[in-house]
Amino acid sequence: MEASWKYRRAHKIFNILLKIVALFFRYARVIKLQHMSYQWMFLPVAALLIFSSCKKEPGAGDIKVNFIFKFDSTQARLNNLGQPASLSAGRAAQSPRFNSMSAHYLELAPSGNTPLGAGAVLYRAPEVNTGGSNAIDFSRSGFAGNNQTFISIPIKSFAPGSYAWLRLSLAYQQYNIKINALGQSLDATVASFLGFNTYIGTFKLKDSTVAVNANKAQGYWAVEAGNGLSGIVRTGQAPPGATTVPNPLFATSPVPAGSCVVTGQFSSLLTITGTETQDINIVVSLSTNKSFEWIDVDGNGTYDPLNGDQVVDMGIRGLMTYKL
Repeated sequence: MEASWKYRRAHKIFNILLKIVALFFRYARVIKLQHMSYQWMFLPVAALLIFSSCKKEPGAGDIKVNFIFKFDSTQARLNNLGQPASLSAGRAAQSPRFNSMSAHYLELAPSGNTPLGAGAVLYRAPEVNTGGSNAIDFSRSGFAGNNQTFISIPIKSFAPGSYAWLRLSLAYQQYNIKINALGQSLDATVASFLGFNTYIGTFKLKDSTVAVNANKAQGYWAVEAGNGLSGIVRTGQAPPGATTVPNPLFATSPVPAGSCVVTGQFSSLLTITGTETQDINIVVSLSTNKSFEWIDVDGNGTYDPLNGDQVVDMGIRGLMTYKL
């Protein structure tokens, strides 16, 4: 395809050059120039016309597949097996208002039997071992909000074919929730680290910058409230295995524990030919339906961190994907 595009461009330039040369001699005769020194004055103009007409035509290297986040609190609430899930006794939850999300890994799989890593692996975020073991480098993570593109992949990176499933390893999420503290109902900002392991230097919460300078396993979180309580940061760590990671392919294509590789099926097959002439936009819709869950010690249905309520799960509750 690249060679074909270069040939078309050269052919176009050649035809333009022929036309300009013809015009040059035509007008030279009309105005009856007597000296060749005057005729050469036309050559810079001819060159300018040639190069200004040689605009790059779109080729396969310019076409991209754009993956767009959507956060949906009305989407089905699923468990780790991709099945509908309700709250357990003694638990309460709310649907956060999302600000941003980052991802660590993106793969497309042709079938439900494709092992993790055997599909088209399109993206893997930078990793470091600064904290002692391999971890996601939070300082180099990319972030996107609702209805924003979180990654664009050139179409030339795809092997032509059809893909039925999307696998996305989530790394970080920031959102707002409601909490009760000191007799007030407050708006609070939560930072939640979902990746298998993340090296965190510092991160911005609401008004505070939190310094960590260490690796943190999946389930590390921090919360900061407003309304006069800015600057008071509470941190915690969810138990191993407590973060929900829906995978409807658990029986045929499992994912490692703690990986946060969420799996979702395309509403219809995504077919890539390699001859596309315009960008493809893919919506990655993540269920935030009661995704912030805690042990409700006092049974009042509100999150009261100062009264002993304990956060137990901040995982995403499902993934749906489709082509716009």
